[in-house]
Amino acid sequence: MKIASHKIAGFGRTNQSIIFSILKISTLLFASLCLACAARGPKATTDITKLTSFAQGAEKPLDVAELNKKISAAFTATPSYEDYVLDGGDLIQVSIFEAPDLNTEARVSARGEVSLPLLNTVRIAGLAVRDAELRIEELYRENYLQDPHITIFIKEQFGSKVTMMGALNKPGTYDYFSRMNLMDFLAIAEGLSDTAGRVVQVRRKGRQGETPQSLLIDLDQMVKEGSEELNVAINGGDVIYVPEAGSVYVDGAVRKAGSYPIRKEMSVQEAIISAGGLQAFADAGNVKLVRYLDNGRREVAKLSLDELQRGETDKFRIQDRDVIFVESSAIGTFFQGVRLSLGTGMLGVGYTPPAR
Repeated sequence: MKIASHKIAGFGRTNQSIIFSILKISTLLFASLCLACAARGPKATTDITKLTSFAQGAEKPLDVAELNKKISAAFTATPSYEDYVLDGGDLIQVSIFEAPDLNTEARVSARGEVSLPLLNTVRIAGLAVRDAELRIEELYRENYLQDPHITIFIKEQFGSKVTMMGALNKPGTYDYFSRMNLMDFLAIAEGLSDTAGRVVQVRRKGRQGETPQSLLIDLDQMVKEGSEELNVAINGGDVIYVPEAGSVYVDGAVRKAGSYPIRKEMSVQEAIISAGGLQAFADAGNVKLVRYLDNGRREVAKLSLDELQRGETDKFRIQDRDVIFVESSAIGTFFQGVRLSLGTGMLGVGYTPPAR
């Protein structure tokens, strides 16, 4: 019995040593992963001192009339009924020309399905009306009807919408149609108002498991220069927002990300306060400022709020179209997943909110 007891005790000490080693390695891996995550923001291209010395010049006023002409010209076709994208809550009438006895009225469920005679449930959410008709025709053709012709009539619309906000001639909520892009929806909202700024935001919630995202798109490059890559496809549920001229965009580890009007001699700290201040996981020593220069170039400077408060860069002031992005601390980034990416004429911000 003593020998057995001795063996068990020895085995326990070995296990403790192994467990301690595993915990030690796990801690190091976790720290490394956090640091890797923390480096996902945009890299600085200059410092704050040089950024203030760049020639800014007097920016030409936005020619809203010219932009609206091009927006209108790019909108070649009014969305057709068949392009409406079905979603949960829609009430539809499904008619079969060859078998009227199978005609039925059905509401699209929250899961995106409808119950149809002989077929039981069919998933149609996310399909345009015409695509849903073809899908149902295919299912009836497989087992029941030789050459069915299906017609879907929408009796009540509760599907996905696109919200248009800000400096637009006709802001509001519009039905979401398939195969439509940003320029199409700007045209539907009858173009920009006279107070529009040079940037349009597309705020995207993200589907289940996806990261919410905000895209900031340069209007001059998209409309005047005809950059097709900036004319992004719009999804149901997107919010399109055109800030007025004289706005700063604040995002990242702040409480209320968004666009805010620039007050006279506005500082970086004041812009962050307008956005509700810093989140608990913010890294005050790692703030990125993206600035558009008058030559079309875009520079990124790294700022420290501590240095700004000490007055080391007290001459720095916010300008129209500036983007302030507050990075997260290493652990904060690991859990919250804030990130910002830059592309030509486009800036994208993704943010996973803390788990509740």
